[in-house]
Order: sequence, then structure tokens, then C-alpha cells
Amino acid sequence: MSIHSFHLARVPLRTALGALARRPAAPGLDRVEVLAGMRLGAPVVSRHRMRLRHLAVFAEWTDEAALDAFLSEHPLGRALATGWHVRLAYLRRWGAVRAFDHLPADTGRTDPAEPVVAVTLARMRLPELPRFLHWGRPVERQVRDHPETTLALAAMRPPRTVVTFSVWTSARAMTGMVFGRDDGPAARLHHEAMAERERRDFHREFTTLRFRPLAEHGSWEGRTGIVPPGERY
Repeated sequence: MSIHSFHLARVPLRTALGALARRPAAPGLDRVEVLAGMRLGAPVVSRHRMRLRHLAVFAEWTDEAALDAFLSEHPLGRALATGWHVRLAYLRRWGAVRAFDHLPADTGRTDPAEPVVAVTLARMRLPELPRFLHWGRPVERQVRDHPETTLALAAMRPPRTVVTFSVWTSARAMTGMVFGRDDGPAARLHHEAMAERERRDFHREFTTLRFRPLAEHGSWEGRTGIVPPGERY
């Protein structure tokens, strides 16, 4: 059965630049996005906005054996193995990006109380970048500071690809944020930004993918146990 994974690692600058310039290839690696980490909500002109040595990798594998082999045998895989990653079972998709449009829209009903991982993947329209930053940075802070996220970050591969990654204590908490059902002055920021995107799209392609976390490995910036406890299969 195919699985997905999301990796975070601090790597040498040469390793990061090489991976960004040329996507890795390996047996059983069906699709991969390699990106440089960003800190959500950071100023646009800031060393935290794009952190080249903080590599983020989102990948789809034919099976776990292919992922294990990559982490133990491939040079980039061995670098990623020094950091943190979570293995993921695919659940749902909204929107479409050609690289992942083979995924079904929905795999069936899910438990709203279970932890979930959300990955958004966008290919930007570069002329729309100022609008995207205007509407997007408040939403970044909303997600980053939400009491029901255990980890939230963004990553990019210049010039067009932007990814966000967030771990939620429950699907109910995530959808509450998405649809503006939370309390407080920031509650409707995401909902309003999505309405602006519908009015005039920021992106050439855009998708949001939802996953059930299966298992996490390693640590990230001194943290372990990032994924909330829940059922595994």
C-alpha cells in the first residue's frame, strides 16, 4: 500500500542546495517535493523567511520498504534520517495539483476526533505574490498560534512552489479553523483569505491534502512526540 511522508531536517548548505536544484530519484519514490523551510508569520524580508539549511521534503512512496531503503541508502535520505519525519495515510483532497491529482477526492468517512496532518501545495502566480503575502501572512500566524496545532510551518522552492504543513489534535479543530468557527478576532482570517482567493486566484495550481498520521520518527528542534496520540493502522 502506498504511503506519504513529510520530513524536516537541518542539513549542510551544499546538501540543501543540491536537493533543491535536482529532485532525488530512488526505487519506490513516486513523487517528491523538496523545499526550504520558512517560519510562519515571519517578516517577508528576514533570515527566518527562507531557511535554506532547514530542508522540508514531502514524498509519496510505493510502500514503507521503499521509504526505509531511501533513509538508509540514499545520500539525501541519510541526511533526512538525522531529523524528524511522520508517515502518513492519505484521507482527502481539495483542489488539484498535477503531481498529486491521481489521488481520489475522498477515501471514506473519518473520525473528527482523530489527529490529522494537513499539507497544502501551491504553484504561485508570481504577479499575485504581493496579494498572497497580504492575505496569507495573517493566516500563517493564525495557524501557527492555534491552540490545537502541535506543529505548523511553511516551506518553499523558488520561484513558485509553496507548501504548508500542520499537525492538528483533531480533524474537528482543523475544520473549525478553516471555516471560521473559532472564537476571537482572528477566527475568520483563513475563511476570508479563501474567499479572496476565490475572487481572484493567487495560484496556478493549489491543493489541500489531509492525512492520518501513522508514526513519527526522530526529533525536530529538540521536540519529540509532536503527533498527538491516536489510533494507528
